[in-house]
Amino acid sequence: MLKYSLTVFLIVVSATISFAQDPGKIHQPKLTPQQSGTTQLLISVSPVNSRVVWAAGTGGTYVVTTDGGETWKAAVVPGAETLQFRDVFGVSDKIAYLMSIGGNTTDFRIYKTVDGGATWNIEFTNQTVNAFYDCFAFWTPNRGITHSDSVNGVFPDIRTTDGITWQSIAANMPPALTGEASFAASGTCIATQDRTNAWIATGGSSIARILATRDGGNSWNAYDTPLVSSPSAGAISVAFRDPRNGIVGGGDLASNSAADTATSNDGGQTWTLTNKPPVQGAIFCLAYVRGIRHGLDEEVGQEHDHAVVITTETAPDFASGEAAWTPDEGRTWIVLPEVSGFWAVAFADPHAGWFVGNNGQILKISF
Repeated sequence: MLKYSLTVFLIVVSATISFAQDPGKIHQPKLTPQQSGTTQLLISVSPVNSRVVWAAGTGGTYVVTTDGGETWKAAVVPGAETLQFRDVFGVSDKIAYLMSIGGNTTDFRIYKTVDGGATWNIEFTNQTVNAFYDCFAFWTPNRGITHSDSVNGVFPDIRTTDGITWQSIAANMPPALTGEASFAASGTCIATQDRTNAWIATGGSSIARILATRDGGNSWNAYDTPLVSSPSAGAISVAFRDPRNGIVGGGDLASNSAADTATSNDGGQTWTLTNKPPVQGAIFCLAYVRGIRHGLDEEVGQEHDHAVVITTETAPDFASGEAAWTPDEGRTWIVLPEVSGFWAVAFADPHAGWFVGNNGQILKISF
């Protein structure tokens, strides 16, 4: 569900507890502007590692770097010139997936390249009237899930187990609340973790919920969150750092109410509001600074273990915003001055993260 623009950006970073206990040790991250090679809006970003990063956005555009952002290649997927890529998942310098939206039922597509963008294959074309696919996420290079707004009380979600074909798992999903939907903001309304865990953030109805699976999408449970929910509000972005601990963000796009975040320590079953971040608008993006290591050993040290990326949006122009970070998952917040106009942020590791946003802007962030 994307009936709104998204430009106001908030980054939330969580480090060690000692970081928060001694504010004198807190240091601002290094920010380095990079040249994307496009002026198209970049909506989503997916680091593979500290050197290979994919991003994508409007005008059927994607960008990729293989040298940590020193140089970027920008290109347009043939036949997708009028579409927007709302999500991207990079596997390697050669393999990546893109998820498109548009004005027609069949504009919701999943593209894949295995040759670095030289050619793109359409793996999925939507045929369900009123479906609106918001985001996707992957457990491994060949196992992933794509989430849609509800249609007649059903979430028409799809899943791949081979990285080639996609099948409906609508029958596995919990019943939708009236009007329940997600937000196609920065590709972060789904979070995957380990080999089988996933969480989906929803809104659009009377309750903002988290839909959770522990078995790769075979079965799901729905849990309430304390975030505001309405046709223009809800839980918008979610991230988990391990099977139990995660953070969700959201707000109301129409009212510019203050952003809210909540944390869970029981796998998403219960949620507690954090201190409010020092920005206005609805949070649209969450991503841990430590980075996501699909299919790899995630026990790589605890420094910056709680890093999370959050985006916000404010009316009426949706053209500027603020940035901030937290070393302790929402107890303490530090503003990032003069960081504005970015839609998404994600990390390969604490030293290699990237903001992407308006006019093809890319900003590398390193802690």
